[in-house]
Amino acid sequence: MIQPTPSPASYTSPPSVSSVPLVANPPFTSALPFASQFADVGGHKLHYLDEGSGPPVVMLHGNPNWSYYWRNLIPALADRFRCLACDHIGCGLSDKPGDDRYDYTLSQRVADLEAWLDGLGVRDDITLVVHDWGGMIGFAYATKYPERIRKLVVLNTGAFRLPAAKPVPWQLRLARSKFLGGLLVRGFNAFSRGAVRRCVTRRPMSREVADAYCTPYDSWAHRIAVHRFVQDIPLQPGDRAWNTVVETEERLSSLAGKPMLIGWGDRDFVFDHHFLAEWQRRFPHAELHRFPDCGHYILEEATEKLVPAIREFLLRAPSRP
Repeated sequence: MIQPTPSPASYTSPPSVSSVPLVANPPFTSALPFASQFADVGGHKLHYLDEGSGPPVVMLHGNPNWSYYWRNLIPALADRFRCLACDHIGCGLSDKPGDDRYDYTLSQRVADLEAWLDGLGVRDDITLVVHDWGGMIGFAYATKYPERIRKLVVLNTGAFRLPAAKPVPWQLRLARSKFLGGLLVRGFNAFSRGAVRRCVTRRPMSREVADAYCTPYDSWAHRIAVHRFVQDIPLQPGDRAWNTVVETEERLSSLAGKPMLIGWGDRDFVFDHHFLAEWQRRFPHAELHRFPDCGHYILEEATEKLVPAIREFLLRAPSRP
């Protein structure tokens, strides 16, 4: 059962779309310029943001990440939409339980999302904004409840099996290993630190922003979700998340009539042109905003263009292709 804390007041004087402020003001305790909310999900404390009012826009982050990723998008939408962004269990400001108290796999993530939204009474007219692992989690939910979904915003992610022509990057194979991967990911924080350097290609992150991304993962125990997310990548039948991915992939056609915007950084070494081609094949009417010089953290590098594009897309009246 979810017991949410009260939502903060709605925005009264939102920033103009043409001048989106870039929020980057750590130290970590003040990195988020929003009121933190907490809900009980399965006995664990889930941190989330709840800003603005109107139709719900649910933002789902990936790995290694947390709701800080949405800090520039939320102010641009909160005058017209209720912006909801959670930290998955094990991430950001949410609880980080051990394996004995939480099942770190995709099906549990989807169950958490459903419990959180149901507890908030959010069951209709939902726009999903997804990035990285948030895509697989969000689309598993969306294909289960397509009638609840209004629009979809896809940012360098997947919701299907690894494209046949796409090799698994060596960095992910290394990070997946139990012993050496554990030492690198959980011991040296190499996955998080590597992401803030390699997942941007147009302009480097400032030290303050990079530290804000990494600080929640400040110990071996607190990096468990980072490692488990990588280990949960389904590559073959028998992998724990395989069946959920296949079921989601087979049901993607149920979302074919939903308006979709794709924002894509072409220099993402994981979610690259193979993934983009698959999205375009399955959703040929999607509105595409492509950034050839940007990498995986597309909202960090294409903020000034992508945030207004997302706002305009959300404000536009839905229409079927």
